[in-house]
Amino acid sequence: MNTLANIWNQPKTSITGLLIGLVTVAGVLSQQGINLGKAGTGTIVTLIGALGTALLGLLAKDPSVPAPSSSSSVKLGVWALIALLLPLPFMTACSGVTVSQDIVNWTPTLQSAVATVDSTVALLAPADAPIFAAATVGFDTASNLLATQARAYLANPTAGILAQMQLQIVTFQQQVNSALLNAAKISDPAGQKHAISAIQGVATIVEAILGLVQSVSSKAAVAQMAARSTIKRADLGPLLDRSRAVRMVAEHYAEPAAVASLQVAQAEQLQSVAGF
Repeated sequence: MNTLANIWNQPKTSITGLLIGLVTVAGVLSQQGINLGKAGTGTIVTLIGALGTALLGLLAKDPSVPAPSSSSSVKLGVWALIALLLPLPFMTACSGVTVSQDIVNWTPTLQSAVATVDSTVALLAPADAPIFAAATVGFDTASNLLATQARAYLANPTAGILAQMQLQIVTFQQQVNSALLNAAKISDPAGQKHAISAIQGVATIVEAILGLVQSVSSKAAVAQMAARSTIKRADLGPLLDRSRAVRMVAEHYAEPAAVASLQVAQAEQLQSVAGF
């Protein structure tokens, strides 16, 4: 219930806050497998979309609502509100095949990010390079194995291959989280910044893939995955740059930053609820 309570800690007069709450409720209900009787989660999501559309219609007729501008603002504008109603890949994957294709589509970017990690060693001071190299030594093997599993699942979506992906994505996530904590120990400020930035490129993609695997996993399987995740996202503190994650997701899906921001927030919320 704490999650639902947090959702409604938006200003009561904010339609933006209400829409964010509606979208988050839909994702949490779907992820947790809550039995909604004859309505079903699909109907609830459709209802939420209809409510959102109605609210946008009211908002558009309100003369007090300013037109979107290029200036920065704490509140989302009308176009960002519309983005709330667009499909979110992290929470709406409809089948294992869809998810495996999405994971396969992420793998070239993942392997490129891992290559950036490999080349970062040369940018570090001699005293810091061994720390970084030791922390990231398994990235190449982990990314290649995950890519192989995703292609295998796309070709033959069985429960056995899905179980392999569930284990591998959590194993990789833990390697990345551990590497971030170790990179924070690098003494040279510039070197530390380079190291954390390189690892976060991998971390963002791993988190995206984790969300995709999570979306087609049973509640029991997600619980097992979360139990293996001993280094939680919360343990990383300020090491992660959320704005960079949003940029990467926006670029990958060729979409506005407002949509990517919601996707990242939704994935973070679902993973937090699950215990990652």
